[in-house]
Amino acid sequence: MTLPPKPPAREGAVSLRRYMQLFRQDILSAQPARLYRAWMAEYRTPFFRSFLCNQPELVDLILKERPDDFPKSDRIREGLKPLLGNSVFVTNGETWKRQRRIIDPSFEGGRLRDTYAAMLEAGQGAVERVRMRADGEPLEIEEETSHAAADVIFRTLFSIPIEHAVAREVFAEFKEHQRSQPVLNLGALIPLPRWFPRFHRRKTKATAAKIRRLITQLTSERMGEIERGEAPDDLATKIMTTADPQTGERFDTEEMVDQVAIFFLAGHETSASALAWALYLLALYPDWQERLAAEAEAVYGEGAPGFADMGKLRVARDIFRETLRLYPPVPMMVREAACPEHFRDRDVPKGSQIVLSPWHLQRHERLWERPDEFDPARFATENGKECLRHAYMPFSAGQRVCTGAGFAMIEGPLILSLLVRAFRFEAIPERPAMPVAHLTVRGKDGIWLKVTPRA
Repeated sequence: MTLPPKPPAREGAVSLRRYMQLFRQDILSAQPARLYRAWMAEYRTPFFRSFLCNQPELVDLILKERPDDFPKSDRIREGLKPLLGNSVFVTNGETWKRQRRIIDPSFEGGRLRDTYAAMLEAGQGAVERVRMRADGEPLEIEEETSHAAADVIFRTLFSIPIEHAVAREVFAEFKEHQRSQPVLNLGALIPLPRWFPRFHRRKTKATAAKIRRLITQLTSERMGEIERGEAPDDLATKIMTTADPQTGERFDTEEMVDQVAIFFLAGHETSASALAWALYLLALYPDWQERLAAEAEAVYGEGAPGFADMGKLRVARDIFRETLRLYPPVPMMVREAACPEHFRDRDVPKGSQIVLSPWHLQRHERLWERPDEFDPARFATENGKECLRHAYMPFSAGQRVCTGAGFAMIEGPLILSLLVRAFRFEAIPERPAMPVAHLTVRGKDGIWLKVTPRA
């Protein structure tokens, strides 16, 4: 049986120096194989102690029952601050709660219907771009899904397509930023005082500054349109005109730039990753690809799919859900113990790093049946239903669950079904994909497929 690609785990203990070397190459293969069976593991360094928690009860405690006692680790922001500033992704406490009170209404159920037309246009644009290159020659599919996901973000946020000059420039700069962004920053390893300067690569700072200038341009223009009563009814307008119900405050331009930066990073980067891996899995398992194509044809008929059709795309939903299980775009999340804890007969000192790993939890050998197999039908089984409730968190969980989770679960199945309805995707045996994780889970040397039009 063909299993989806999985990076080799390291065997045995390694020094901190060796771990850093492995971590720079790939977060996943730097981890020990025992994490696929362990309920908890401890890792000590001269600067901090780290506890990876896989036991569902511990995960629920940290994310759902006592989330304020386990804030997001400041170490996360060290490498991301040049681009993300004080966005909702890195803040904690009252600042984070105020940001979420302003952002969340824009992603509620009714608003998803409002953004659907823009998603559909982006999906149709992706089909047309792929059509021009669907000649059976090897095609790097991550590039195509990145383009599609960026188009979704710009259309739903600012009502502009990816072809818009500013959107195109942000997309290009973001690709450069990804290449220059290191996995590790000194401040993420060593507890530096706040006054100590943080060192980032020159290219990282330059691309982040350029992206933020371009987003500032879009945001300032939208502020003017709102003041003149000319703004389109999209996500940017909704967020910028929503007041915090407790304080009456709205985001100013700089705060909005922070939020748009994380929408682009989270909404673009993670969707691109999930879509690319979904297409690769369908190339490996053509029976599922044909089932999806048949479903899309039956649901869409001769016309374009409507928002009401999304509930009928059950095969597409389960394929996308299973892809997120095997290849969660954000493979690990780091929290910090705000006070001393006691987990599984171990003392967890205040300040310890608490690592939650969707990658290991969603492949855990003591939780999932056949954890390394691709089986979208698993979610109809008792084991699948149980694990979906307690061992599945590609969007995190609890109060810090990704605000765009519902958005992603419309976008992913929609674009996936549009592409598979139009094309056949075939794996290239001599160019197998291997997942590696830096910021997100991507193909080590890209994800290459042969793409041909369906008759």
